Amino acid sequence: MQVQAGNIRARMAQMAMAGCILLMAGCSAIYRNHGYVPADDDLAVIQVGVSTQQDVADVIGRPSAAALLNDNGWYYVQSKFKQVGPRKPEEIDRQVVAISFTDAGIVENVERFGLAEGRVVPLSRRVTDTNIKSISFLTQLFSNFGRLRAGDIVGQ
Repeated sequence: MQVQAGNIRARMAQMAMAGCILLMAGCSAIYRNHGYVPADDDLAVIQVGVSTQQDVADVIGRPSAAALLNDNGWYYVQSKFKQVGPRKPEEIDRQVVAISFTDAGIVENVERFGLAEGRVVPLSRRVTDTNIKSISFLTQLFSNFGRLRAGDIVGQ
């Protein structure tokens, strides 16, 4: 009888240990990226004042969302989300690459924007004109930082 009681206790301890391990694994952070932002190496191939819209499409592709594609510029957006346990995902980073074109379809500006303390900041810029025509669009895009849910991106 005493041997069975010892086996039961050992079995219960094993089950408790397994439960603790599963509980701790469930609370680890999961990171996910949504969207696409071209790498700096790919952007280096694009020449301001020389490359055309078709050249950009061949090198890095077109933006996937129709709202981020217009005659004056293309915007590539990538967000990073963090989820811990059963909590809702939290957006922790967003980057935007903005490529603007002249009326003739030639690359005018190539810019990469990010966030610093909730403000839109340029991370890199190759421009022919210092005026940022699309700053109001970028401000709107970044103003949703933290309010955007993963389901909004994937259309759920």
